[in-house]
Amino acid sequence: MPAMRAAVVGHVEWLEFVPVERVPRPGEICHAADSWEQAAGGGTVAAVQLSRLAESVVFFTALATDERGQRSRRELEERGIEVHASLVEGRQRSGFTYLDADGERTITTIGSKLHPLGHDDTLPWHVLAGCDAVYFCAGDADALLHARRGRVLVATARELPTLRQASVPLDALVSSGRDEAELYRAGELEPAPRVVVTTSGRLGGWAQPGGPYTAAPLPPEPEDAYGAGDCFAAGLAFALAAGLESLAALDFAARCGAGALAGPGVHAEAIPLP
Repeated sequence: MPAMRAAVVGHVEWLEFVPVERVPRPGEICHAADSWEQAAGGGTVAAVQLSRLAESVVFFTALATDERGQRSRRELEERGIEVHASLVEGRQRSGFTYLDADGERTITTIGSKLHPLGHDDTLPWHVLAGCDAVYFCAGDADALLHARRGRVLVATARELPTLRQASVPLDALVSSGRDEAELYRAGELEPAPRVVVTTSGRLGGWAQPGGPYTAAPLPPEPEDAYGAGDCFAAGLAFALAAGLESLAALDFAARCGAGALAGPGVHAEAIPLP
């Protein structure tokens, strides 16, 4: 198979991860033995996943000029990701994530989401025309128009207002059957996505067209579920660009999503194509 180039158009959040036995109840004090901080957010997760799959990955984002923004850039570049970021005066969006004993994550973000703007001509948007797989998870309508230059474009339903405004054809839309912020109903986008995937975590999900698909087996010792959804979406973009048919692409994406649980925080596995 020829080498593939992938891209992400999305956001970065600087998060502190705090493992706890369970999320505290209102008014309760809980204690954690340890914590760590790292660049996170859907765009980061997807770029990390694609760095484990594609020959090269380019990430279009926005970063604050503060220490956390610059640390985020360094972390991403150390992972071999080519970062192109609009620079924003102020603070990088941050937050913290509880990771409970069952591997579930509970996230609080602080500050506004920073995302790339398509009219920022300091960014080399033209390189997207040379990308096989593009995943869009944050940006304005102009950034989405640039993302459509890629051969395969997958987007998240978290960005429905932007998707409606840009009205670009999507090769796949990834929505959620459980999260209100990621719901999609038929007819909400014109043109309609070629494939709409509704995920339901460990229950698998449903593709239209295509029908149901099963969740992939979990790792022997799951760490946490942070980033599983964006690993799934990034894996789907890669699989479709690799020429896999719908159900085979969904099976590959499900294995990428399950692979996110194999390590703590922002983690992705190198999943081989069938």
